[in-house]
Amino acid sequence: MERERIQREKLRDLAVFERLNGNPAKSSQALAIKKFCRTISIKDVQASDMRPLNVLEDTLNYLLGFVDSKEHPFEVVHDFIFDRTRSIRQDLTMQNIVNKKAIYMYEGMVKFHVISHHKLWCSMGDPNIASMHHLNMEQLTKTLSSLFNLYEANRNSNDVHENEAEFHSLYVLLNLGSHSKPMGEPLSLWFSHVSTPILKSKEMCFARRIVRSFRLGNYINFFRTVAADASYLQYCIMEPYINEVRSLALSYINFGGYKLHPYPLFNLSKHLMIEETDLESLCHSCGLEIYTDEFGNKLLHTKQTSFIHPKGGFKKYSFLGLQDYDR
Repeated sequence: MERERIQREKLRDLAVFERLNGNPAKSSQALAIKKFCRTISIKDVQASDMRPLNVLEDTLNYLLGFVDSKEHPFEVVHDFIFDRTRSIRQDLTMQNIVNKKAIYMYEGMVKFHVISHHKLWCSMGDPNIASMHHLNMEQLTKTLSSLFNLYEANRNSNDVHENEAEFHSLYVLLNLGSHSKPMGEPLSLWFSHVSTPILKSKEMCFARRIVRSFRLGNYINFFRTVAADASYLQYCIMEPYINEVRSLALSYINFGGYKLHPYPLFNLSKHLMIEETDLESLCHSCGLEIYTDEFGNKLLHTKQTSFIHPKGGFKKYSFLGLQDYDR
């Protein structure tokens, strides 16, 4: 570690969080954190290069403390944590650390990637951030896969780890998109590897209900289920699909409604759990015109031929009735 820090100081290869008094060529033992090395092998590693478990735990906790930092843009924070947590996983793997402490560490790293998935999605208009979002998804699925293996390695009889059901549910929700196969196999096949206690857990029942509602286009059940039961991490994965379901609902109402009976926007906003002003904006994004009657009520006339699914993505809209989350 000392050797790496000195070399990186010479190369001015220090993240902003590692610089001593802001100096890009100076760090310290307390600030510099081992970088991920793609080409490293067991033969090249010296004992002094491997961080023991307690150091890895402290390092991870220190890194995760930056997630909510407002001092720098999130993409800067993400880039730093993204690399250094890969290095932590590398050290755990090379030392074959597979105990319950490793489980908690992997859960923390999955949580980081899930939160990043949400935060980066909110800035997807920037091509650089879109690429970052893609790479984050890759590491999210890899870290989840390793976490599932750790659960199995620590399995005693048919017991379930305290957080196991929720983390399995996150994988299910990553399959919301019609072509999504994050780990390369259909969701139906993946379910066959999951134990019965996990399949019957409330977290997994929630995730399966969400996927079913999404694929059937049952938007009312979808939104009610999200509002009633979603955890913070589950919502982070689902939010990119929220407006897709709302857009689908608008298409159903527009094409299937009775032309002489316009749909009150106020009522529709309750079903889609969105502020009425946000719903009006969404309707415009979908090419639909909104009318105001003599009483000031805003109405959506059906059978409009101008409906489109927005190609450039959606704005971030409100979600009514959602619980306040405690991370």
